[in-house]
Amino acid sequence: MARITGPVCRLCRRDGLKLFLKGTRCDTPKCAIERRDTAPGMHQFRRGKQTDYATHLREKQKVKHYYGVLERQFRGYYDRAARSKGNTGSTLMTLLERRLDNIVHRLGFGSSRAQARQLVAHGHVTVNGRRVDVPSYLVRVGDVIRVKNRAKSLQFVQSNLSENRRELPDFLSLIEGGIPEGRVMRLPEAEDISIPVQTQLIIELCSK
Repeated sequence: MARITGPVCRLCRRDGLKLFLKGTRCDTPKCAIERRDTAPGMHQFRRGKQTDYATHLREKQKVKHYYGVLERQFRGYYDRAARSKGNTGSTLMTLLERRLDNIVHRLGFGSSRAQARQLVAHGHVTVNGRRVDVPSYLVRVGDVIRVKNRAKSLQFVQSNLSENRRELPDFLSLIEGGIPEGRVMRLPEAEDISIPVQTQLIIELCSK
């Protein structure tokens, strides 16, 4: 299972905005982009104006880093979006937002997408009563995402829910009872994406 294993704070500095790759740490003074709001590397102050290609590439890399996907997987999402009806950029972002690890994070079960990915991969989450351990699983309307009824799973998720209060998007609902569960009320749309994205730049780059 491919994943980003390097220092993730460098990714935020490179993209020039908080990607919340370290969960609650990103909201504290320890956040790297708060302390050094410059690109990583020795010669960041000598760099000239970005080319058009660099601008397009930076936008694509930002989305890849935010959702924790690598190039081959991202290309698969783009190809699927390009074959679908409607706006390719909006469809691409909807596919990424429907990933199970992203939904688990947006519900608050994991403090970051990396932690949510681990929760899914280790079998702490069920979808419609069935164990799903594939982080890239695409949820559908009406799906119920529930924490596994196991002491260790419940304790970990309930701790995250109490410590990491974040705004719940409109396309999800959450019940925080004895066994926390969320439901997909509708498919996510462009306004549900929580970072600023110029999808047209990504489509122009990938279509070449």
